[in-house]
Amino acid sequence: MTGLDQQAATAQRSPVPGLAKIVGFLVCVEIASGILQGFYTPIWKDVAGHLDMRDADVNWFEAAQLILSALVVPFLARLGDLVGHKKVLLLSTAVTALGSWILAFAPSFTTFLVGFAIQGAYVVWLPMEVAIIHRRTADSGRQAQLTRRAAGILVGALELAVIIGALTSGSLVETLSMPVLLMLPAIAVTICLLIIWFGIEDRPGVSSGGIDLTGLALVTLALGLVMAGLITIRLQGPGSLLAWLLVVLGVLALVPFVRYEAGHADPIVDVRLFAQRAQWPVQLTAFLFGMSVLGAQIPLSTFARTDPDVAGYGLGASAGFVSTLIGVYVISLAVGAFTLPLTSRLLGARNALLVSCVLVALGYALWIPFHDSTAQALLNMGIAGIGSGALVAALPAAAAAAAPPERTGFATGMTNATKTVGGAIASSVFAIALASTGSLEDPTEGHAPLSGYLVVWAVCAVAALAAAAALTMMPREAPEDAAARTA
Repeated sequence: MTGLDQQAATAQRSPVPGLAKIVGFLVCVEIASGILQGFYTPIWKDVAGHLDMRDADVNWFEAAQLILSALVVPFLARLGDLVGHKKVLLLSTAVTALGSWILAFAPSFTTFLVGFAIQGAYVVWLPMEVAIIHRRTADSGRQAQLTRRAAGILVGALELAVIIGALTSGSLVETLSMPVLLMLPAIAVTICLLIIWFGIEDRPGVSSGGIDLTGLALVTLALGLVMAGLITIRLQGPGSLLAWLLVVLGVLALVPFVRYEAGHADPIVDVRLFAQRAQWPVQLTAFLFGMSVLGAQIPLSTFARTDPDVAGYGLGASAGFVSTLIGVYVISLAVGAFTLPLTSRLLGARNALLVSCVLVALGYALWIPFHDSTAQALLNMGIAGIGSGALVAALPAAAAAAAPPERTGFATGMTNATKTVGGAIASSVFAIALASTGSLEDPTEGHAPLSGYLVVWAVCAVAALAAAAALTMMPREAPEDAAARTA
């Protein structure tokens, strides 16, 4: 028997006791995550009215949460490797619950802003869950395969829960008071906290050392300056000298950060791990993927709401029908996530990622010539959605497979951090492109030019193709993947 055959036989003979139970409990966590991500979108105008604020100011909530997400993930990911991934999952869930309850009783814009930013701690849930599963399957002989399979299930549950959250808030907003309505996601997260406490096994961290506070301060400074610059561009326009000065200072701050981290024994961001051939294409893909999955959603929604009889483009969809379009997109995300184990088995892990990127690129590229009907919109969103769902599930698993055991939490967490930074940058670029002749937030008040939407779709398509090109630099296949495919 060859060494490959022996590995395949080992993979078949090595069940993982309790894995299904753990994945089941983690599915509950992702259901809560999906509720959070889908619940607020249909009711933002109602929230604005409740808080006596302008609709345009809702963008501050998104900006605050993106900033916190980008800054908190490296810290929590490192903490997970040190003290255990369940502990960090529990901590982040408690913080998310706190933020959610603040939203329910927020009396003002500022209080709601703080609560929504704190709620962003949930971004580390999926990376910590993948790290828990990756470690739990360490002795199975098919660790990468089982991790990808579980990640697909988790992301599928997440996307289905997004639909549940959106439909729930949209159907109840007219019958419940705003505080009672906003209590529903807070209750879901609180139940999730109990599920993690009693349902997930606690294992100690496997990494040594401490938390690199200097590195954390440097990366916070760099990201904070860049994000502040991008928000300033969004508010003041591309002619703002202050905005570009902040961006340049943020980029320059990365130089001492990288030098410091490269020489540190226990860095908050392991730049040496990032430089490895199996790791940097995954992280770069996450960054580029964030441009479409996080940055393009508002432009797609405003395009669909635009009246073609007034602006000369758009679908003229009602708010209710936009929810249907979003539902179709989310279902396609779930399909992509659920079929990831099959595509990875047939094509190999790297090729499955590459094909997913091509699907995202194709879906957004099709928007450029085909954007005149609902049928065209559904086709475009469906193609991009299948690729996006697979990438959401596959990227943390790919990062974990390419990292040493003591750095899996960091590697998986950084896929979310880089994705968030990519989305924030794209969001600002898209806002500039769309705001040149009107308002991004309210198309009925001032229409963005069609050329702005063409820029959005082109950037998303090119970014996805660039990600596919980067993935060709990854090793073709890990030995355990080959064994699993021949098993």
